[in-house]
Amino acid sequence: MSDVVVHKTAVVHPGATLGSGVVVGPYAIIGENVVIGDNVEILARACLEGWTEVGRGSKIGHGAVIGGPPQDVKYKGEKSFCRIGENSIVREYVTIHRATGEGKETVVGDGCFIMAYAHVAHNCRIGNGTVIANAAQLGGHVLVEDLVLVSGLVPVHQFVRIGKLSVIGGGVRVTMDIVPFVCASGYPIRVKTLNLVGLRRQGYSNEDIGLLKKAFKILFRSKLNTTQALDELKNGFPQTAEIKHLVKFIESSARGIKK
Repeated sequence: MSDVVVHKTAVVHPGATLGSGVVVGPYAIIGENVVIGDNVEILARACLEGWTEVGRGSKIGHGAVIGGPPQDVKYKGEKSFCRIGENSIVREYVTIHRATGEGKETVVGDGCFIMAYAHVAHNCRIGNGTVIANAAQLGGHVLVEDLVLVSGLVPVHQFVRIGKLSVIGGGVRVTMDIVPFVCASGYPIRVKTLNLVGLRRQGYSNEDIGLLKKAFKILFRSKLNTTQALDELKNGFPQTAEIKHLVKFIESSARGIKK
């Protein structure tokens, strides 16, 4: 634990593991089974408990509670995990709960930004580079893929999946799966358009974007039902990585996709 700085008012269990360069702020609490990577900063009054791991270079904000027991009546105290990736930011008063089920895990990926007052429930999986904005609330078992933006005050129903590079507008309720590469908003929520800004920022070619535009029209602007649209995507389109991902996402949907 070289170069570790722990404020005199912080409580760090002797069984906790702290990497090099860790800074622990005033009144923070770090439990027995917590593992903190190198150069992590834990700000004042944050609480890390249970079997929690925080990857190197991440920052945990004031009053955040990470790795608390799940808010799930099925949970009976079994050993489960909460894992935060590298170089992620968790802001003030965020709650991220560990999983329900022996050996199961709640995961936040690398380079994520979880803003103030957001909640990430048990068994959620958040991909890399994703932003969860202020006071968004993710129910249990929600999957959020890479590079997603979930705007503020958004409640996401348990077991919902939000696809890669999608954007969810502020304050809307998400009760069905949102496919990759789209923007969804409104009351009730609807898929509005392709996320062209995000695709361009990530370096997608004009050819890839053009193909996704055609796929979007087939899925959301044609008279085809979802099964018919999938057949068209599988048989009438070049099978690029993006088209394959879109098809696989839809075919594996348990809650159905929002249109």
